[in-house]
This record gives sequence, C-alpha cells and structure tokens, in this order.
Amino acid sequence: MHDFDFNGLFTYDMANNHQGDLEHALNIIQALGDVNRKAGVRGALKFQFRQLDTFIHPDYKKKKDVKHIPRFMETALTTQQYETLTEAVTKNGMLTMCTPFDEESLDVILDLDIKIIKVASCSANDRPLLERITQVNKPVVVSTAGLSMDKIDGLVSFLESKNMHFALMHCVAIYPTPNNKLALNQIDLLKERFPHVPVGFSTHEDPDNYVAIQIAYAKGASLFERHVGMETEKHQLNRYSSRPEQIAKWIEAYKQAVEACGGTHRSPASPEEIASLHSLMRGVFAREGISKGDSLNRDKVYFAMPLHEGQLVSGDWFDGVEADKDYAPNEPVSETVANSPLPPEEIIYRIMLQVKGMLNKARIPMGKDSSIELSHHYGLERFREFGAVIMDCINRKYCKKLIIQLPRQKHPYHFHKTKEETFQLLYGDMEVELEGKRIKPQTGDTILVKPGEWHKFHTLGGAIFEEVSTTHFNNDSFYEDERIARLPREARKTVIPNWNAIEKKTL
Repeated sequence: MHDFDFNGLFTYDMANNHQGDLEHALNIIQALGDVNRKAGVRGALKFQFRQLDTFIHPDYKKKKDVKHIPRFMETALTTQQYETLTEAVTKNGMLTMCTPFDEESLDVILDLDIKIIKVASCSANDRPLLERITQVNKPVVVSTAGLSMDKIDGLVSFLESKNMHFALMHCVAIYPTPNNKLALNQIDLLKERFPHVPVGFSTHEDPDNYVAIQIAYAKGASLFERHVGMETEKHQLNRYSSRPEQIAKWIEAYKQAVEACGGTHRSPASPEEIASLHSLMRGVFAREGISKGDSLNRDKVYFAMPLHEGQLVSGDWFDGVEADKDYAPNEPVSETVANSPLPPEEIIYRIMLQVKGMLNKARIPMGKDSSIELSHHYGLERFREFGAVIMDCINRKYCKKLIIQLPRQKHPYHFHKTKEETFQLLYGDMEVELEGKRIKPQTGDTILVKPGEWHKFHTLGGAIFEEVSTTHFNNDSFYEDERIARLPREARKTVIPNWNAIEKKTL
C-alpha cells in the first residue's frame, strides 16, 4: 500500500443526510464541491454503507420504536445510486470515502473503487469488521469516541500488525457536543502516545462553533471531519450537521489558525522583531582603556543600554573574548569580537546545550550523576563533523551507554577486540556500516556488532541510540585511520564528570 497523505484532509460526512433522495444528495455534493474548490483544500465526501438485508435482524426491520432503524430503512439508496454519487464526488474534485458498518459493505466499496475507508467509533472494536478491512488495500481513518485507552492501544497494535496505513480521530459521540464535552486535550494524549500516527478531529459540536477546529489544529490535529447536509422545504437538517456556507466558515477558521500558529520548527526571528528586542537590550562597553588582543574579562567591561549599531550584545559576550582593537573607556565593544575562536570550555558548553535539547525533545531523562564523554577523533574544533557524545550509565560485566550524535555527524571505522555490543536506535536517524554492509535501522531496531567487526555510523538529522555491551575497556577501540590510532586517548576524548559540571554555565 502506498502511503496516503492524511495531512490537511477535510472529510464531509453526508451520512444519511441525503434522506434517500438521489437528487438531494447530488445537490449536496455539488454545493460541497464548490466550497471545497473555492477553499483550495483537499476534501473527501463520505458515505455510510449498511447492507440492510443482513445488517438489521429480520424481526426488527419494520419496527418504528428502535432507534436508528426506521431512519436507515427510510433513507436507503441502491448501489447503482451510490455509483452515480461517487462519480459526482470525483467530478467535483473531491476524494471518495465511506464508512462500512458490516463486512458485506466492503465488497461494495471495492466495486465502486472508493478511495478511503472510515471506521466509525461504534465499529472501532468490531473485530470481524476490522479483520475484513485489513484485507482491503486502502488507507483507513478510525474514530475513537468512547474507547478506553487500553482499547485504543489494542486497536493501534492490531492495525500496525497488519501493516495498515491509518489515522486516528479524536471524537465525542454526543450529538451535538457541548463545549464542556469536547475534550480537546485528548488530541495531545493521542499524539504523545502514538507519535507516528496522524491524529485528527471528528466533530459534532454546534455548526456555528468555529473555535473548536482552531483549538484542535493548535493541539496538533492534522485532519478534520464534519457532518454535512442541506435544508430544503422537503428535508430538514439535524443540529450537528453543517450547511455548505457553514463549512466554508469552518475551513476559513482553520486557515486562520494555521496562519496564527505558524511553523512547527523554530525559525530565525524577523528583522522587525530583532529591532524591537535590540531597543531594550544592553550592549558591552569598555570599563577602562583596553589594548588590542587583551582578554575582555568581566572586570574590564560593563553592560548598559542603549545598544549601538554594530555593538556586541551582552548575551553574546563570554569571559575571555579577545579585543579586536584598542578601546577607550566607555567605548562600545564591536560585535566582531564574537568571531574570536571559542575557548574549549565554551565549545563544550554549546555542544552540551544542543545535546540536552535533543534529549528533552526525545523525552529521554538522564541522571545528573551520569559521566559524559565527548569523542572528537580529529579535535574538538571538528567535533560537529566527526564524533559523538557518550553517556556512561553502567560498566560492570555488562555495560550500558547512551550515544548522541548531532546532525550530520560521523563516527569513523573502528572495531573492538574484546567488546560485543548491540545498538538500539531510540530517536532520530542513523546509518551503520558493518563489515561493508550498510544498515538503516528504524526507531526501535537493534544491530549486533561482534568483536573484530569493523563498523562506523553517521546521522543526517541527529540520533540517540543505546549501546548495551560486555564490559568496556578504554584500550579496546582500534581505528582504520592511522591518524586517529596514533593519538593518545586524552587527545581525542574530553571527559565531563557529570551534568552539574555543565549546568554551572547555564543561564
């Protein structure tokens, strides 16, 4: 199955709002197609299929006092009519989507070549139906209303075991859903628990509530669903379905949220924002006469506003930076001094701040008494090109380490005479070359490296992986590059006793 892009998908669920009237259904499709086209989004028009001959118990088909059954019977359409409707959906530039409530409906979905399958919340624990769905080569969206987290865990595990491409929808099965029942924090919960699964919001709130979709997007929902329909003199609409004009406002509210939330990664500040901040920042000034080449220690400078054009900002100063020229007392220090070579302790401090940020993002806690080793095979200055940060957790008859590589960092070819080790990728990406064979593990995968086996590894976006091994010995690493082999161990390693030694420099 090719991966389907769930991101930015808007689903318009017609359900039984076609009222069993083909012409009315076509009008809804036409109106939603116009809205979808003007909004410029990816839309899917969704049907609901039930094979009523077998779906409803024969003794209940004519009963009027059992919820839903009269409506299902009165609004039924034929397969031929649905064929006309699916053609209309495609003609109006939308994807076809359908919720099957029984296994027989999957055959109709296949016959009509409907592109996406939706699993309703009431069917999300229906094992016979789910088994049949997994036999169909189509992307699946599953709503989760009313499910316990244990059942959602089981659902996700089941779909993953079948290699299904799927998304989860936070949903509340109250029609309409009042604000105090929307439970939008569940989107956070689903995204944290299933970080590799797209999470969306299937909504039943009042159609004039346009705030909910904005909050849902800000929470991280990436696909959305609403019930849709139209009112006529003949047909009424329920209180949780949106008219086409309400859908247009709903999508516009989404676009406003996208604009307000901005990107998901931290980008540089705009020139306007920088100028605003600089107007309140302090600059670095010479406290006394300073000669070119002097070390600008704390006792030789002071910090005050206003900040001058081209002046060193107080936040960019560090103890020991060298003066680029002679300075008179009270003269602003140029920002060019920040280009001076960084002392080793400042390089290490900046490296470890980045490492700490990666660990925080990966939600991997480390004890403050962990011993830290910077492995820099060609010197600290080239650490961001070659090396790794190694955190020793335990080293007895067994050994455990956490290894962190910054983006685009490489670790050269080497082997161990004594140690056997297993790598397990916890976060990010990595490629291991083992005895000339390249291996690209996925998160959670393990790689065994036996004594005497040449191996090297690198990462593009950064990686955190665990090394579990036999006892580590300092003289047990042998490198292919003779330049590394000739260096004493202390020349290619910097040992930091614990996190506290680093945090003394943090702000």
